[in-house]
Amino acid sequence: MSTPALPLRALVMLAVISLVWGTVWPMIPVVLREISVWTFRALTMMSAAVLLLVLARLRGQSIRIPRVHWLALVGSAWSFLAVWNVAAACATVLIPSGQTAVLGFTMPLWSALLSWLVLRQTLSRRQLAAIALGGIAVALLMWPGLARYAQAPAGFALGLGAGLGWAVGTLILQRHPIPVSSLALTGWQLLIAGLPITIVAWYTGDHRWFLPQWTVTVTIVYIALVPMSLGNLFWFAIVRLLPASIAGLSAIMVPVVAMVSGALIHGEPLGPLQLAAMACCAGALALVVLKPPK
Repeated sequence: MSTPALPLRALVMLAVISLVWGTVWPMIPVVLREISVWTFRALTMMSAAVLLLVLARLRGQSIRIPRVHWLALVGSAWSFLAVWNVAAACATVLIPSGQTAVLGFTMPLWSALLSWLVLRQTLSRRQLAAIALGGIAVALLMWPGLARYAQAPAGFALGLGAGLGWAVGTLILQRHPIPVSSLALTGWQLLIAGLPITIVAWYTGDHRWFLPQWTVTVTIVYIALVPMSLGNLFWFAIVRLLPASIAGLSAIMVPVVAMVSGALIHGEPLGPLQLAAMACCAGALALVVLKPPK
């Protein structure tokens, strides 16, 4: 089985996702110094959900979800957005943000495995090589953090759990496509995942009214508008364009951007191991993106 070249539209969205999702990781620990994980996720997810659903209606798109698709919608939203957003944010408190991104972005490996096991998608030699390179990259990036993982095993488990939840949510959408626009689908996904998080935030969150520092407030608004709204909108569009295994591998450059951002903002390590891992990620992406020779 050959690996088709990615459509130009998917490549553009991939570039945007890599930038906005990769640069957001170092911002999260800064926000969580002032507000709880639950409050942060509730604010950003619910704001993004309302924005996208309103935009869908303003564009004349239907936001009605046929009853037969609600189980898939709820399952994918809770598997991906609820598990991912809470687990990943909690992990950044326990281990460096760049390492959290690496663990979370084991998602392409989980996605390829689940696509093969559940969807019976045949993997080409190029895809298998890309998965192998992605696995090597993850191993290289995890190596310096092994001692930290031993000290904070919950952070390690949460990071891996975030990646697995993302892969399961993507798989559900691939197996049960939902016939609505990407705007409506993303809005509903964020709303459904955000509701239980908001309820938990109400009971276990900050329990007091206060105004965070202006830098934190601006960061929360940015995360809600760009990584949460635009990033997820583009991701769900990519999931519709590409098979699950390829869609997962196409996001492999996000942890590279996260590592560079973490190094620039927090002084996190960026040495030979990280550079070698970046080269592996670039090679894996090239195998997926570039048109194979005839």
